[in-house]
Amino acid sequence: MWKPLYTNISRHVSLNREDEAVIESLFRHRRYRKKQYLLQEGEICRYESFIIKGCTRTYEAGEKGQEHILQFGLEGWWVGNLYSFLSKTASGYNIDCLEDCEVLQITSTDLENLYARCPVMERFFRIIIQNAFIALQNRILNTLSKPASERYHDFILKYPQIEQRVPDKEIASYLGITPQSLSRIRKNYRSGKLP
Repeated sequence: MWKPLYTNISRHVSLNREDEAVIESLFRHRRYRKKQYLLQEGEICRYESFIIKGCTRTYEAGEKGQEHILQFGLEGWWVGNLYSFLSKTASGYNIDCLEDCEVLQITSTDLENLYARCPVMERFFRIIIQNAFIALQNRILNTLSKPASERYHDFILKYPQIEQRVPDKEIASYLGITPQSLSRIRKNYRSGKLP
């Protein structure tokens, strides 16, 4: 259960056995069923979650019931609402499971404890937060400036194999297009008419 987390961490920092013992004492292992929420709009985000197995989606529900998907989370990804987690304020969006999921979670209190007992983890979280900020900026810029076909191309590069795991309506929502447009773009892409 710990190996995927340690693999993720080792991309940025090195841990010793004492660090691993601290991590194992502070993270909690949980399982969620498909369609179960990790976080619901209006709740305070109590955990940062590392996905061991499964797929999540982070989304906002609009006034007319439409969903605006911000992100998918796959194995080896971190999910949560950092603003809610750090500020202890209500989340403006939801995180739910598109598949049965297995995660490792840490509370904000335990995260501070982790930083104090294992300083290398403060560096790790700084790096992943920087990377997440850069990814968010790129996502916003792509959404504002690229045509849908290029957004689809970027999507399949970022999320390889996700088309077999996520319904088309979810992918279309993430891309900000209709399912019909996604079908047309995908057909053109497969026939070599797109980048």
